[in-house]
Amino acid sequence: MKKTIITVVGKDTVGIIARVCTYLAENKVNVLDISQTIVQEYFNMMMIADIANSPKSFADISEALEAIGEEMGLKIKMQSEDIFQKMHRI
Repeated sequence: MKKTIITVVGKDTVGIIARVCTYLAENKVNVLDISQTIVQEYFNMMMIADIANSPKSFADISEALEAIGEEMGLKIKMQSEDIFQKMHRI
């Protein structure tokens, strides 16, 4: 298993979850956990995903998600779970 953390932040609009999850499914990325909230008109989502079975590299998936974010007016970031945990360790 090769876990990654994907975050999506921006102004809420129809289809954010569908667009991100469709891309992930098409590239054999398994969503293990997902949490999303909307605060006033701002959308925030965090996903834990497994990219081990994807034919694409971490960098390719990350770049594609960032491009989807730009198209939709969102910030989408993907980080390795190991790096994410080290950055957020107390």
